[in-house]
Amino acid sequence: MLRALVLLLLLLNAAFFGWTQGWLDPLVGIKASGDREPERIAQQLHPERVTLLSPQAAAALQTRSCLELGPLNGDTALAEAQAVLQRAGFTASDWQAQSSEQAGVWAVATIRLPSKDFQARKEETYKKMKIGFEYLSGPPEELPTMVLSRHASDKAAAAALEALTQRSLKGLRVMQLQAPLQRHSLRVPKADSAQTAKLMGLAKEPALHGGFRACAAQPAEAAASAAAAASSASAP
Repeated sequence: MLRALVLLLLLLNAAFFGWTQGWLDPLVGIKASGDREPERIAQQLHPERVTLLSPQAAAALQTRSCLELGPLNGDTALAEAQAVLQRAGFTASDWQAQSSEQAGVWAVATIRLPSKDFQARKEETYKKMKIGFEYLSGPPEELPTMVLSRHASDKAAAAALEALTQRSLKGLRVMQLQAPLQRHSLRVPKADSAQTAKLMGLAKEPALHGGFRACAAQPAEAAASAAAAASSASAP
């Protein structure tokens, strides 16, 4: 009996020694070295490149800025700007696109004036009738042409033309001076310091039209800031 007990103790000691050396890790499922996993440290690639950030640097990374780009005229310009941001590592969740439509411009204008004499007679007529006019600046094939009024829609221009026709004026027409235009802006509302530096570095990209700048205060934000300033000024 005593011999069996001694033999059992020897076997237990041998098993414990083997486990402490890591020989039995695959069998028992419990690592003798714990969760330190020193083999992973040995497998690190370029550990010398790992640096600890100072508290100031860590705080700088947490600083957020609002930056915006625009206006961008037309859908093509918007797509080109977004492509630049994607190539720089930004994703669609990083920015917000805002769009608005700029109204077109239509004008009541004369036909192309064929001669200096005809032009002088038109000027004299409009001055006598107290109708204001200006000369069209382009395109070259339409010059010289006199513009009598500008309107935000073709219907308004047509109504103005009809009113002038009722006054026995001839040789007038409706011209579209500018087509309606879709205008866009891109806003990165929460850019950290690294993103801000990257965005500012893209300023020379032609598709970004001068680059990003600090966001203009929105009406609600401006009101909140004014209220906070007033509260601070009135505090004792």
